[in-house]
Amino acid sequence: MRRPRISPIRLLGLAAAFLNPLVSPSQAQSRATASIADPAAFPLTPLSGKVEPAGPLSLASAIDLALSANPTLAAAARELQAMEGTVIQAGVRPNPELAALVEDTQKSAARTTTLQINQTIELGGKRAARIESAERGRDVAAADLDAQRLEIRSATVAAFFDVLVAQERIRLAEALLDLAQRATQAASRRVIAGKVSPIEETKARVAEASVRVELNQVQGELAAARRRLAATWGNPSPRFERADGRTEILPVVPTSEDIRRRLATAPVLTRARLEVDRRSALAELERTRRISNVTVSIGAQRVEELGRNQAIVGLSVPLPLFDRNQGNLLEALRRTDKARDELAATEIRLSTELAQAHERLKALSLEVSSLQTEILPGAQSAYEAASKGYELGKFSFLEVLDAQRTFFQARSQYLRALADAHRAAAEIDRVLGAPSTTALAGSKHP
Repeated sequence: MRRPRISPIRLLGLAAAFLNPLVSPSQAQSRATASIADPAAFPLTPLSGKVEPAGPLSLASAIDLALSANPTLAAAARELQAMEGTVIQAGVRPNPELAALVEDTQKSAARTTTLQINQTIELGGKRAARIESAERGRDVAAADLDAQRLEIRSATVAAFFDVLVAQERIRLAEALLDLAQRATQAASRRVIAGKVSPIEETKARVAEASVRVELNQVQGELAAARRRLAATWGNPSPRFERADGRTEILPVVPTSEDIRRRLATAPVLTRARLEVDRRSALAELERTRRISNVTVSIGAQRVEELGRNQAIVGLSVPLPLFDRNQGNLLEALRRTDKARDELAATEIRLSTELAQAHERLKALSLEVSSLQTEILPGAQSAYEAASKGYELGKFSFLEVLDAQRTFFQARSQYLRALADAHRAAAEIDRVLGAPSTTALAGSKHP
């Protein structure tokens, strides 16, 4: 009885059907691959369309603008989106290989035609380890995004209060200029009346010019502070009219126990822990690569001399005699140890930075309180009394200048202490990852 002849092409189709369970990916993987092919599946998130207000700018609005339109933050978000593709690719199985071989190209009885499909089968849990390491990399990218968001927020808070303090210093310089002009006019009237020497008027005009110089310097500092603030949301030319806030409201000073408790979940520390997990996953991936994959082959061969088709089944296994991935595994293990050492170093560094910022914030809060309740009122009343006394001829102009200089220095020290306190609070919030309480939940000194 003659057997029915099966062509090599048909036999190859049967082989493909046989290998289909090995070749076809899971439904989740198919959807992932299809979604990558479709650009709409991963839309690029553009920067926010929020526009900087032309009028007064509040701290909440400044933070919102910075977090929605900062280019550096957008770049970190793109990296997280890119890691999603890495996770998808990690789950993809190896493609099958179609091979064709013709022996003796002439049409003769000795010619043999072979068609086969080769499929690599991963052993040792390589695919699962690959997915695990990619997911840990995605976690690190997400932690980087969170840390970058806190960096931007801290920089925005510090820049905002720099603008507020510069605005206050301008108002102070303008008030001192007004007082200096009044002192100059009083000196001029007394010179005309012949009560004092013209040197007194010259001294008054020199003091007035000095205050004008100080006013010009503070105006330049305000312009620079405005540019720094607007740069946090990517605008090189500030549009806002002024920063709307109160500098005298200080941030709450956290307790040492609260800092220790919140340090355990600090974003930078969390990122360092995730890096250890990622390195451990990479080491496990290199360990699985020590196990060789096998290649299954199935196909058909047409032997013209015999006049029939022959099925082909093969198995290929590499022999790990020389390359056992030992070098890559050793590197991965040592990099895991390095990540653990960096985690310990990061924890020590953050503890030191927080302790310094905490002590600085406490000292600055006490300094601001002392300046606001004791030094500033006394310096201001002394200056006003000296100015009135000079107009009445009771004090010399040197005494007026000394009182003016003391008041100006005390007020400047007060504003600098306020700015430093807000920067120290922003630094603590940057490290701990807590919402900033600066000017939003602060305590106002009497």
